[in-house]
Amino acid sequence: MSASFEIYIQQYRSDLESVYQTWFINNEERLKAFRTIKNGINQVVEEVERNQFGNDFKGSSLEVVMNVITEQKQVFEGAAHAFYWKPKLRIPDIYENEENKKTFARFLKTCLQLKNKNQLIAEVNKLNAQKIKGLGPAVANLLYFLHPTIFPPFNTAIVNGFNTLFKEKIKLGSWTEYLRMREVILDFNSNYSFLLSKDLGAVGGLLFEIGIGRLVISENHEVVLQKIKKQEKTNRKRHSEVIHDALENHDHSEMQYHLARLGKSLGYHVWIAKNDHKREWNNQKLGEWSYPQLSLEGFPEQVKDTVALIDVLWLDTSGNIICAFEVEKSTSIYSGILRLYDLALTMNDPKCKFYLVAPDKREKEIKAQLLRPSFQHEQMCSISYILFSDLRCDCDAMCKFGENASVLDKISLSI
Repeated sequence: MSASFEIYIQQYRSDLESVYQTWFINNEERLKAFRTIKNGINQVVEEVERNQFGNDFKGSSLEVVMNVITEQKQVFEGAAHAFYWKPKLRIPDIYENEENKKTFARFLKTCLQLKNKNQLIAEVNKLNAQKIKGLGPAVANLLYFLHPTIFPPFNTAIVNGFNTLFKEKIKLGSWTEYLRMREVILDFNSNYSFLLSKDLGAVGGLLFEIGIGRLVISENHEVVLQKIKKQEKTNRKRHSEVIHDALENHDHSEMQYHLARLGKSLGYHVWIAKNDHKREWNNQKLGEWSYPQLSLEGFPEQVKDTVALIDVLWLDTSGNIICAFEVEKSTSIYSGILRLYDLALTMNDPKCKFYLVAPDKREKEIKAQLLRPSFQHEQMCSISYILFSDLRCDCDAMCKFGENASVLDKISLSI
């Protein structure tokens, strides 16, 4: 093993503004995204099978999935571009060509069902053999969120970082090249597993940082020097994003605190998302307001993991969920709706109420998302929304005069 490789990884891990710190290990939205994206891919498959997918990326269920992926910090910025429908070029050819559309849906459905590495690679090769124009290894970003220990994420910066670190010449747009790159990444990841992770997002982030020149190593120092002004701009942008995220997390914690305090005052037990127990607001750890562990009798294990990441739950003395709250900051409103809908389907309890809690400036976006055709069906749960300003202003009064969850009717809004 190369000592310099180990140094690079240590630098990557210790940089508080690296994607390792800001996206991979300190970002609960990353964990929430896995199930949301899986459910979204299921919806893509179902719409194709029902001949309801449409002939454009814009407005499609695939656009929703890619939006959830692209909001996963810097690593996936631009991941949706490969799926934009380019009419003049007829790429990617999965919108107007019905057979290609069905082939792509069958591939996604099979990848949802499979767990075996060799079988999954065989499916990739089968898709590649179909020669669907414009449908290249950008699909690997979907596969990463289905099988994060098997498929590394993929974009131009990651390829550049890979070629720089390993002195290779991998080309974009080729599944064959992606699979060759994947083998090298897996071997490297195995050698440095004590510093990285089985989840290939960690090593993908390392290659991304090298590829954009933010992590300066001996192999890319000359390029970084040539583009020093651009690099300074990149670093300023990253610093600004980190500051912005910190401010948003501050607001997020404040809303969780108000909801927890209100729930307690109304006589409910409270659950705070498990990743947020150590966060603080008003000099109190949020975990002090929460059950230490969430017990959900009758819930499938994979659903329990997702429910445990919902921002705030109110439960009665029997452990039944009375209200569920998703606090949205800059992340997709659609993602929050999907998580609440997922919980509603599992519970099948018409008495439970579901709420989005969001900044005032996002009210129009909430309305637009809730009016999506995909949410206008009989099985869809009713979701109301609460604005930050109303919860912040009226929490004390509701704590004092409220008797049960119906007090939220005073500040919640519906479509």
